[in-house]
Amino acid sequence: MTSSPVSRFTVPAIAELPDDIRERILAVQQKSGFVPNVFLVLARRPDEFRAFFAYHDALMEKPGNLSKAEREMIVVATSGANQCQYCVVAHGAILRIRAKDPLIADQVAINYRKADITDRQKAMLDFAMKVALEAYAVGDAEIEALKSHGFTEEDAWDIAAIAAFFAMSNRLANVTSMRPNPEFYGLGRG
Repeated sequence: MTSSPVSRFTVPAIAELPDDIRERILAVQQKSGFVPNVFLVLARRPDEFRAFFAYHDALMEKPGNLSKAEREMIVVATSGANQCQYCVVAHGAILRIRAKDPLIADQVAINYRKADITDRQKAMLDFAMKVALEAYAVGDAEIEALKSHGFTEEDAWDIAAIAAFFAMSNRLANVTSMRPNPEFYGLGRG
């Protein structure tokens, strides 16, 4: 396998980054054993890096009615629809780990309607996909469909915000030609 660049844009050296960003990257490396390429690519613009990860963490790490695995399902399904290789591979690994299921990420990325997930989760992903691909068409009927599966108004906001945030992330990853780290491919598979 040939080694491809992390991005089509210049990636800064970790040693040259502002202290807070360098410390965050090194903490992730300590925990996972590698530095996910998204950290390196976004670090070229420190203010945007900070804003991106602050919003990411606010959406993905908070308590609530959506499990962390369900939040990752939203990312994987919408990233697949947006043809974002980086996010499908990276968040697929996180989904496999959080769901403790080596098959779920591939199923959700390819066709969540046929995945081994609950009807509630399918309704969640139906809504997330509409937000990701046709946000202009979201109306009261979509919110009511979520409510019929036990989701609250706050859950609808969370689902929409995750889908919208990762639509932006997908576009940046595609424009930068961000490569998934090889380590992601095997995580959570067994």
